[in-house]
Parts: sequence; C-alpha cells; structure tokens
Amino acid sequence: MPDAPSSTPAATVPAATVPAATVPAAPAAPAATAAPPTPPVPLSALLAREDLGLRQIAGPGPASGPELVDPVVHWVHTSEMADPYPYLLGGELLLSAGVQLKDPDAYVARLVEAGAAALGFGLAPVHDTVPEALVAACDRRGVPLIEVPPQTTFTAVARAVWRLMAEARHHELRRISRAQQGLATAAARPDPVPAVLGQLAGRLGGWAVLLSADGGEPASAGRAPSPQVRQALARLAGVVRGGPGEREAGAPVASASDTADGTHLCAYALGGGQGPAGHVGLVLGLAAPRREAGDHTIAGVAVVLLSLLTAPHQGVDGTGRDAALTRLLLGADPARTAAELGGERWTVVHARAGRGPTPFTASALGAALGSALVETAPDGSVRLLLPGPARDVPAQPGWVLGVSEPVGPAELALADTQAARALARAQAAHLPLVTHRRGSLSALLAPDELAAHARLRLAPLADAPALRETLRTWLSLHGGWDRTAAAMGVHRNTVRQRIARCAALLGDDLDDPDVRMELWFALRSPT
Repeated sequence: MPDAPSSTPAATVPAATVPAATVPAAPAAPAATAAPPTPPVPLSALLAREDLGLRQIAGPGPASGPELVDPVVHWVHTSEMADPYPYLLGGELLLSAGVQLKDPDAYVARLVEAGAAALGFGLAPVHDTVPEALVAACDRRGVPLIEVPPQTTFTAVARAVWRLMAEARHHELRRISRAQQGLATAAARPDPVPAVLGQLAGRLGGWAVLLSADGGEPASAGRAPSPQVRQALARLAGVVRGGPGEREAGAPVASASDTADGTHLCAYALGGGQGPAGHVGLVLGLAAPRREAGDHTIAGVAVVLLSLLTAPHQGVDGTGRDAALTRLLLGADPARTAAELGGERWTVVHARAGRGPTPFTASALGAALGSALVETAPDGSVRLLLPGPARDVPAQPGWVLGVSEPVGPAELALADTQAARALARAQAAHLPLVTHRRGSLSALLAPDELAAHARLRLAPLADAPALRETLRTWLSLHGGWDRTAAAMGVHRNTVRQRIARCAALLGDDLDDPDVRMELWFALRSPT
C-alpha cells in the first residue's frame, strides 16, 4: 500500500500583521510555492550534529564554496516508494533505505521535479554502501546526498530536524520581540519618525525610506541602495498606491514585494486610507540583501507606528483641524471654524470610571467613541468632544456616560453643562448612560436639586410606600381607575381609597393638571 506523508507538523512563525501582495514574476519552482511558513533548518546545522553522524557525499553544500547558498530543510519525509514524487510537497529532506531503488538517475530527477531539499540514504539493511550511481546522479542533478549510518534511525534524524526548527522559531520570536521593543522605544523619542526608520533599517539590515506621492523621500535610514534598486522600489510604491498603469484594477493594496539586483524589496501603505485622488499617500519602502521569516512581522509593527506618527501628514484634514482649534483658542468666531473642526454639529460626553481612569484608558475611550479630543480632569472624570452630525453614543463597559444633545460651535458651553448633568443623573440612577433630551424639565436642574425637591414635595407619603406606588401608577395611566387596579392587582375601590388618602395627606386637588404634573415630576426624580 502506498505510504502517506509522515512529516510531523512544525510550529509556524506568527503571521505578518500586514497582508502582502507579490508583484507577478516568473513561475516559481514547486519548492518555492509549497514551502510551509516554518523556520527552515540549514542543512549544515543538521550535519553538525555529531550524535547523528551524518555525512554529505554528493551535491552542493557547505563544502561547495561560500558563493553557494546553504541548502535548507523545511520538513522530513520517509518513503520507500520507487517514485515518491506524488507524496512530496517540496523542501523536504527525503529519507530512504533504497528498498525499491532501481533507476537512480530517474529517481533523482523526480526528486528535483518535486522540489526536495536533500536526500538522506540509510545504510543497512538493504545497502551496505551508497550506490555509486546514486552519488553520480545527485552530483549531476545538484541534489545534496546525505549518508545516514546504520546506528542512526530515521526517527532520530526527523527528531533532530524538529528540534532545530523549534530552536529557530524560538530565536525568531525573540528577534521579533526585541525588534518590537526597539521600535516602540524609538516611537517615544522626540524625533520618532527618523528613529523608527533607523531601528527598522538596523533590524532588517537594509534601507528604510518614506516615499511620498510626488516621488519625494521625506525621511530615510540605513545605507541607501543603488539607483536601480531605488527606482525599482519607487515603482513598487506605485503598485501599493494603485496608480493608473501600475495595476490592472487600479486599486491600492496593503503591501507588495519584489526583487531587484539581488535585493529584496517591500512597500507598505501607511495609514490604511486613501488621499484625495483615491490613492495612498505615504508608503514605507524597504530594501534588504536578505529576507528572513520574521521580517514581514517586524515591518508590520513599524507600519502601525509610522501610520500613527505620520497621520497629520497624510492630508490636510489633521493640519486644518489643529489650525482651527488654535484659532478658536485665540478668540476666533466658533461659527467660522466649525467646518474645519469636522462639521457644524458637536456632541459633548462626560464620563467617569469606577476606579479612576488613567490618561491611557481615557484615550482608549476616545478611540472607542471615534474622537481624539479627550481631556482627563484631576478628579478622574473625562470629557470628550465628538465632531460630526447627531448620532447615538453607545454605552461603554466600565464607564458611566453623560451625553449632550448635538449643538453648533457657539453652544459648546451649553452642551458641556448638559453632559455634566446627564452624567450626574446616570450616576444617581446607576445607569451606564444618560443622554440629555431637549425639552426635559429634569435636564434644567442638577440631580441633587431634583432629589431635594422630590423629597420635600412627597414628604407626606414618605412612610406610605403603598400610597406612593399607587399614586405613581395612577398618574402614569392618566387617572384610569380600572387600569390602575388591574396593573396593581387590587380592587378598584382600593385604588379610589388610596388616591383619596394621598390627596388628603398632600393637601392637593389631584384633578388639577398642574398638581398632577408637579407630582409626576417629583415621583420620577431620583431620591
């Protein structure tokens, strides 16, 4: 029965944070397209394991000269099939004892066609020595041939490869973690953009540059490559921007990669948005002599940081808003700055967290509500200004919110008062959010004033909760005797007696609509 692939799955390097789109190139070999995203193991590292006793006897390898690249192994597969091609994905170290080896040249040709990385040939029990025809075929086809001694099992070879992969993965994760820390530290420096580019260039061992839509290079770091490479990188940035003639669809992509003059090139769109012409503004370009598994992840971190750091330069919106705020602080007419501040209507939000928010959590709240205009007061309360048309502000876990009605720029002070009172009412009623409603009488008074008024107005009923609840239900049902009785589950005569008792204790005429309004207002106020 044909043997199935016996490769053990290896852990993968974390996926890149920014999806890549590769520039169309010549068709790749099966090994290049099928190789898994795991840290490959250099064949020289496996041969260096003295406990295995492996020996390369044919094909290119470390002894072939420094000009040749050290072959790498992506996984291990064992097969005794006369033609293992159908069971190979590419990049394997194929282990075989030559049980069905009849035509070495044809066998090796099929390995090359499948994209195998190397062939490991086990001595005993079938062959005492590696067949000379197999050695010659591997030399002729450029396939590394490894002699596996009798005392070394194929399982031991596979286990060694997996351990080397685990070590490589651990090394790569540590490299990525250190790069993330270095990039974050650079982003906090007074000159963050050049610092981040410098860190990125150093970590990748290449050149990092910001490319503007007009072909300029606002900032760069590292050793600049040749003019040919720079031109190729500029063309790649055009692919990311999605400019006319660069891609058939003309749509921008998140990233693109290519090679030029032996240099690996990558371009990443910053900000994730599009400029006024429908194209991406700034692009991060990278040129490096080599490409390692974690480079895309490291570049993704830099893309996020640079997108935040260069956001005001992506267009005139951020700069215009900052200028409008400056003019407003200097006494400009609010109505004239409204359009530049993001619209003619504004909403003010007051917020408070149970355990005293920090500026970081306040910023997170602003991000959740879609505004960077956030202020944290010394007492821990937070104020936010939400630009744009009227909208429903959602409740936020862990926060109590008071929301004003949408107002024009000239009424921001009034909206601030509305939001403060709405927050106080939300806290008094233990609600996550209260929105100011235009025309609400309760919005005209502070919650403590409302509570004091309610206690005073309803003082005669303070010790009679049944009377108070009957009065509230009766008023809510517009004085309907039968409906009140049904709602409370009592006889209608009981309702009449309780309402009469309320009128006597309060000393009011409950048929008077003004009296009913005052009592309803008091009954709905927090006490």
